[in-house]
Amino acid sequence: MDPLLCFPADLPAEVTLALQSAGLGHHGVSGPEEIAASESDGRTAGYAGALVVAGDDMTAAVAFCRHLRLREVPMTPLLLAIGPEQVGELLLRDDLYDDFCVLPARPEELVARLQHLFWRTGQSMRPDIIEYGPLMLNLETYQAAVSGRVLDLTYMEYELLRFLAGHPAKVFTRETLLSRVWGYEYYGGARTVDVHIRRLRAKLGEEHAHLIQTVRSVGYRFGQVAWHPGVAPRNGLTGGPGPGAPAGPAPGPSSAPAPQTTGA
Repeated sequence: MDPLLCFPADLPAEVTLALQSAGLGHHGVSGPEEIAASESDGRTAGYAGALVVAGDDMTAAVAFCRHLRLREVPMTPLLLAIGPEQVGELLLRDDLYDDFCVLPARPEELVARLQHLFWRTGQSMRPDIIEYGPLMLNLETYQAAVSGRVLDLTYMEYELLRFLAGHPAKVFTRETLLSRVWGYEYYGGARTVDVHIRRLRAKLGEEHAHLIQTVRSVGYRFGQVAWHPGVAPRNGLTGGPGPGAPAGPAPGPSSAPAPQTTGA
């Protein structure tokens, strides 16, 4: 599993202890610019998620969370750790994090919250395994299986499936997949992605081909996402409208249809 991105670089001792006890690799940064630097110089190919500790500077923590949400591939899951006196500052900011934890906290609680977030996004805290429904990917042996059936995948088919399964419910354009899976030095066209997707679906079999969804005129995503007009989506999950809220917005002339998806 990719390391956990942590902010700030100098974490509280209790947080460091929790991550070490869980066997979670992590990389601390002092600001957004260090994220791009760590990815460009090859120190990491990406991050499994993020842990942002507010400490004494809630403003900096909120700004960092907002930066992670506005990235081309938003950081998910994102756990925000705050002090008891900062709970009130979360008002109207729940779009910037997936869950929060009040410090000081026992290491077991922090790890449990991280485990729950990874489970919600289809990831596993076991460093060598990605699991999503019937699909299992072994990152150490480059093997994949669906419903216990081992898949015979080429290297690039495996890498594409690993990337998609590692970011469930996120939509990626063909160009983004080319750059993230094949690399910026690859000069093939977007059709390369379509060919590999078609082969992956064939190898997954008719029963599981729907795991890779086509978002028309956009690209592809892995897994199902529940969305209903009038209910604000949040990382592939939805909730009912809050107390006193209308059942859904009235349609207006500026309303645009959502991209349609198909497993074909």
